[in-house]
Amino acid sequence: MAEAQALADREPSENEIRLVIGASSAGTIFEWYDFFIYGTLAYILKDAFYATDNETLGLLLVWSTFAVGFAFRPLGAILFGFLGDRLGRKYTFLVTVTLMGIATAGVGLIPTVDTIGMAAPVIVILLRVIQGLALGGEYGGAAIYVAEHAPPEKRGFYTSFIQASVAGGFVLSIIVVLACRFLIPADAFAAWGWRVPFLLSIVLLIISLWMRLKLSESPVFQAMKEAGETSGNPFIESFTYPGNGKRIFVALFGVTGILTTIWYTAFFSGMSFLRGPMHVDDQTVEIVLLISGIIAMSFYLIVGKWSDRVGRKKPIIIGAALTLALLFPLFWMMGSLANPGLAKAAEQTPITISGPECVTDPFAELFKREQTDCGKVLETLTASGVPYTLTQGDRLALMAGGQPVAIDPAWFSDSAARRAGIHAALGQYGFDFSKQQPDMANIIGIVGILLALGMLSALTYGSVAALLSEMFPPRIRYSSMSIPYHIGAGYLGGFLPLIAGVIVASTGDIYSGLWYTWAVVAFGLVVAWWGIPGGPPKDFADD
Repeated sequence: MAEAQALADREPSENEIRLVIGASSAGTIFEWYDFFIYGTLAYILKDAFYATDNETLGLLLVWSTFAVGFAFRPLGAILFGFLGDRLGRKYTFLVTVTLMGIATAGVGLIPTVDTIGMAAPVIVILLRVIQGLALGGEYGGAAIYVAEHAPPEKRGFYTSFIQASVAGGFVLSIIVVLACRFLIPADAFAAWGWRVPFLLSIVLLIISLWMRLKLSESPVFQAMKEAGETSGNPFIESFTYPGNGKRIFVALFGVTGILTTIWYTAFFSGMSFLRGPMHVDDQTVEIVLLISGIIAMSFYLIVGKWSDRVGRKKPIIIGAALTLALLFPLFWMMGSLANPGLAKAAEQTPITISGPECVTDPFAELFKREQTDCGKVLETLTASGVPYTLTQGDRLALMAGGQPVAIDPAWFSDSAARRAGIHAALGQYGFDFSKQQPDMANIIGIVGILLALGMLSALTYGSVAALLSEMFPPRIRYSSMSIPYHIGAGYLGGFLPLIAGVIVASTGDIYSGLWYTWAVVAFGLVVAWWGIPGGPPKDFADD
């Protein structure tokens, strides 16, 4: 086999392997930090770049812009996959990390919407497009680069450092935000301090370039280039190579669809859930996620190493099946631990609402549509984490435990007044909407639940870089694995916060957004069972 022979002829030393893994992982951490810092600071960016006092709409707009970056990841995968298969792995991901660093720093320099109006969100969107293009080339380059240096019997373990580095980027974004909170007063952080984490990207870019410039080209690519076996058009060949159509379908739905929805549900949905409807103190949320994220990073290494013994299919199947069984119970438990008073009040004093045209339209303000009074109340209840029952009625009525709640016409002047009025009215029935600081036992429980979600993510993600590298022929590997990976991660995963947010806003059930994850994972489990090769790991040439 040409690939095995290339590794045998150019087997890297232990020091070279450590440099390969270290430089690739560090660059991946920095690049994903750049991408995730936007999501970590979503609650501040909604006020900086969007002119709305509607909290639900503001967050949906932030998640919409977040999704824009993901939408362009497949295009980046095509562009940089082509370059990676034609020109080499090393120089391609030097370009991607440079683009990402510059675009991220640019977000920190944009004037707010109060200063330049609608130009602010437009510039943010353009920079997110650049970030998406860059990220579309980063993962495939880093994963393949490590995989093509690794001996086959250790490929799962070595490439799992890349998977752990994705979580590491999220962890680093939280560390930086916490450090900024500690060094910058709260008011100043909200006013201008949030820019610091974005501007730090320039420092991380310099470090990443310094490390990656020390690397040599992949031995597999060098061998192909010397033999004149590189692809003339890797994009076209990815879809015409015998059997590649099935492999791309499996990589998209049976691998990426599963891992990406579980990952974003575990980390981003968990963060939004605690911060939003559970009203947990922002700094507490960040500390809990930081602890969980650091510990969970080790899970990816364990699973990657395990897959070298049992194969790549088994961990993914186990992780997907457990997710279907545990997803809802884990979030239910997290809700009861994060804000037990809210759960108890909702149980003892059920909320009922009735009225004409009682539906909520989360984008009414954006598209200049008139939301009914009942719809406005539903929107506020949902954003506040209050479950309710909807009944038929000719006029707007709000009931708490069977007792009528007086509706003040002032509630409908703006969303801030409505939120304050409804919180005050329901506060008399035991609902506590103040920032929550769970006791230590509950915090430990929340960390445990997040670690369980992290393990589900690791099972479905830890061996994926090795699996995708082994699924495709070397001459078109960069393109063939990057395209389905970034379509899946870009659309199925990247749009998850937005889609889940819209489902919650439309249904009024704070847990209903989880059905999106459940459905994608259920379909992916069927595809994975059918299409992922079983048994011990083996190179593509062995198929």
